[in-house]
Amino acid sequence: MAHDTLIAPSLLSADFTQLHQEMQAVEKAGADWLHVDVMDGHFVPNLTIGPPVIKKMRGATSLPLDVHLMIETPEASIAQYVEAGADLLTVHIEACADAEAVLMQIKDAGVKAGIALNPATPAKEILSVLHLVDLVLVMTVNPGFGGQSFISEALPKLSAIKALCAEKSFKPRFEVDGGINGTTIVDARVAGADTFVAGTAVFGQNDYAQAIRGLRAAMEI
Repeated sequence: MAHDTLIAPSLLSADFTQLHQEMQAVEKAGADWLHVDVMDGHFVPNLTIGPPVIKKMRGATSLPLDVHLMIETPEASIAQYVEAGADLLTVHIEACADAEAVLMQIKDAGVKAGIALNPATPAKEILSVLHLVDLVLVMTVNPGFGGQSFISEALPKLSAIKALCAEKSFKPRFEVDGGINGTTIVDARVAGADTFVAGTAVFGQNDYAQAIRGLRAAMEI
C-alpha cells in the first residue's frame, strides 16, 4: 500500500545482532522506507557502517534504502554506496565543497539525490541546489547519535524551504530526522514534512506494527 506520507524506521536504533530479522520485521509491520545512517567519525563523532553492510542489507529487504551520508568528502565514495544498493543518497550541505557537483554525481549514477542540513544551518545554504534534489532532509536533532530530543526550532526552516520549492515548482520530498514520536510528528507534518525518520519510536517499542500505525494515526491532520 502506497502512502502520501512515508515512515522510514532508522536502523541505527535496531538491534544490530539481529539486523536481518529487524529489517524484515519493520517491513512486515508497514514501513515505507528503511533509513540507513552512515557516520564516519569525522563529520560526526560517531562511527557506524559502510558499503559492505549496506550491500547485505539490500539483500534482506525489498524496501527502498534511504541512505543518509553523514560523512566528509562524500563524492569520494558515492559510487560504492550506489553499487551497494542505495536507492536514495542524501549528503549534507555542510560536508560538500561543491554540492551541485556531488548531487549531479549521485543522479548520474542512477539513484535519487537528497540534500540535508543541520539544525543550525540556514535554509539559504541549499537554495542553489533545490532544483537538483529528490529529497530535502531537515535535521531535527544534531547529527551523530540516536535518541536525542526534537529541536522544534528547525521547523520554520522546513516550512520556508517547502514554500520556496512550491514557488519554483520543485517537488522534492521533505524529510525530518531526529526525535520523531507521536507528538513531534504532528508538528513536523504541520510544518510540511511528508517523510519521517523514526528510530526509538519504532524500534524502541514492543510491537513495531502498532508503533507505525500509531505514528500514521497521529499525523492525520
